[in-house]
Amino acid sequence: MTMFANAPAARLAIGWLTMFVIGTDLFVISPLLPLIAADYQTSPALAGLGVALFALTYMISAPLLGHLADRIGRRRMLTCCLFGFATANLLTASAANFAWLLSARLLAGAAAAGVSPSLYALVSALAPPDRRATWLALVVSGLLVSLSLGAPIGGLAGACFGWPSIFAILAGFSLLLVWANRRVWPEDYPNGNITAERHTRATAVLGGRLAPMVAWSTALYGVYIYLGAGLAACGFSTQEIAAIILFYGCGAIGGVLIGGRMVDRLGAKLTSSIGLASLCACLLLVQFAIRAGTLVAVAFAAASAAAQLFFPAQQAGLADDFPAQRATVLAWNNSALFLGISLGSVIGSQAISHGGFAANLRISAAIAIAGWLINQAVMPARSQTAAIDLQ
Repeated sequence: MTMFANAPAARLAIGWLTMFVIGTDLFVISPLLPLIAADYQTSPALAGLGVALFALTYMISAPLLGHLADRIGRRRMLTCCLFGFATANLLTASAANFAWLLSARLLAGAAAAGVSPSLYALVSALAPPDRRATWLALVVSGLLVSLSLGAPIGGLAGACFGWPSIFAILAGFSLLLVWANRRVWPEDYPNGNITAERHTRATAVLGGRLAPMVAWSTALYGVYIYLGAGLAACGFSTQEIAAIILFYGCGAIGGVLIGGRMVDRLGAKLTSSIGLASLCACLLLVQFAIRAGTLVAVAFAAASAAAQLFFPAQQAGLADDFPAQRATVLAWNNSALFLGISLGSVIGSQAISHGGFAANLRISAAIAIAGWLINQAVMPARSQTAAIDLQ
């Protein structure tokens, strides 16, 4: 018997806090990079390898740990990986040299890869069917708030008290969340029907369903990664860029919450289609606003909000259509997200090098509409629950 067994609000609050801590750990590296580089007498670019290792390890580990979560139980995987995440942060805080630091960040990425899909699977399994996307969106919003709130606060605190203290604090919160998550989530029993045999058709279906996520994250992060540099090249001041990023973050939080409600009312396919098409339109609107020199922050907020309509729709659609392997498919979805981020980084870099920020916006808009076309082809109009089995 778990504490708060009849308290959905407590489960959502603990889920939100868990994603906030995971996100803060990922995003706080950026403002702390100069401090880390100075301590280890290396360049910020080299210190940034910690972020790359975290993301790469996450992308590779997520499907494996998601599959294991479906076999041994999602609550067990969640709490074990949270404990590993706390350990990784303690190792980060006490890293005696740069190689130790990189090893600790690699461990943190692997542990985080087991936390997020297991948590998403638990939320989707316990949510009322008509509120599944809303619940998922609320938990995901913790990740987005960590970008706009957790990372800046962590950066300021790191400058005052030293960057190792931030990771020690994150480790402490992670240990508390191990206890909290174990108490609020009921024990889920392993799926005894899972076998080692895979059905080729179902695997192909999942591959197609992940393609819109790759296109979406490529388009979105191809712009976001180069947002500061692109705006600076367009003549915006540091203060103006900070204000635009603030608007962008607020738009993302609002978009994911609105997206969850839309999915529960309109369905996953329509909401995801609206998100991808609106992202394309809003990126073109951003280009127009920059050229006109007016309402740029509002245009970026609109683009961010439109983009985030897609994420809860994608998650809810997968959770509905692969009920027996939710942790597995949501883990693959997260890997597709990180693959898109990597592709966006490469494509955005080439676009800016050859055509500037305007070319980056146009190419990202084209990728978003390509994602819309793929989404129309691969996402079913209604749930196919229990019809698709990966195993």
